[in-house]
Amino acid sequence: MKRPAGARLDEMTAGVPKLVEVAGVRIVLTRVGDTVYACGDTCEHRGGPLSEGKQSGTRLACPWHGWHYDVKTGQCVFPGRGAAVPSYAVEITNGEIHVELP
Repeated sequence: MKRPAGARLDEMTAGVPKLVEVAGVRIVLTRVGDTVYACGDTCEHRGGPLSEGKQSGTRLACPWHGWHYDVKTGQCVFPGRGAAVPSYAVEITNGEIHVELP
């Protein structure tokens, strides 16, 4: 089901993660160009808040221990131990960001 994320595309700065809560789920939104991605906010390593991490392109680093996630897929790409955070489909309608939750 698609739900409003409480954010607009024009409020999103490329390379700056934004924390939103959608239906009680903490989600980090990231913008790469004109595309917005949505992932779970909690690092699989020790629960760090990914929304407080550094984004470089499509990679988002956990601020606690530096695990890197691909914002397109939610897969951990460093240290690459098979961990992943949930990844959610995003739709932008009239500038408003919507996230698809299971």
